[in-house]
Amino acid sequence: MDYKLALDLIIAVLLAATIVYAAILNGKLNQLRKNRDDLAKLVAAFNEATVRAEAGIPKLKRVSEEASSTLVERVEKAQSLRDDLAFMIERADAMANRLEGVVRSARTEGKPSPAPQSPRGPILRPTATPASAAPVAAAPAQPAVSAMPPLTATRGDDLEDDRSEAERELLRALQAVR
Repeated sequence: MDYKLALDLIIAVLLAATIVYAAILNGKLNQLRKNRDDLAKLVAAFNEATVRAEAGIPKLKRVSEEASSTLVERVEKAQSLRDDLAFMIERADAMANRLEGVVRSARTEGKPSPAPQSPRGPILRPTATPASAAPVAAAPAQPAVSAMPPLTATRGDDLEDDRSEAERELLRALQAVR
């Protein structure tokens, strides 16, 4: 009987090991079920965030297109203004060079020079007054520029109305130099 007792004892030890192993396995299965619930919650939250992100993409595209069109409009307006300013600067440089040449020639030659023509204004000519017509040729000691009569418009328009403020100031300054 020793033999049967040893065999029962081995079976009892193996059953005890199986029970311990089954308890450990049961604990791990419970932990897996708990993690599965957490994983399901995590997947649901991720799915919700994905849906919100997909819904936000068209809004983001629309906003970026609006910003892009606004930026394009502003760039076009800035380029237009830049071109206008470049044209004005070129024109002002040309007028300044022409005015400088007139002043330089009037100072160096001592002769009256023709007044520069404005591209939009009336043609300016000196008016003949009895006091200024004869002394120009008779008095060479006096500079010819100061002997020039004031500029008047050849047409019936008033000179002050046809000029911008800067042009009027420039004409006043030139007349004051004479």
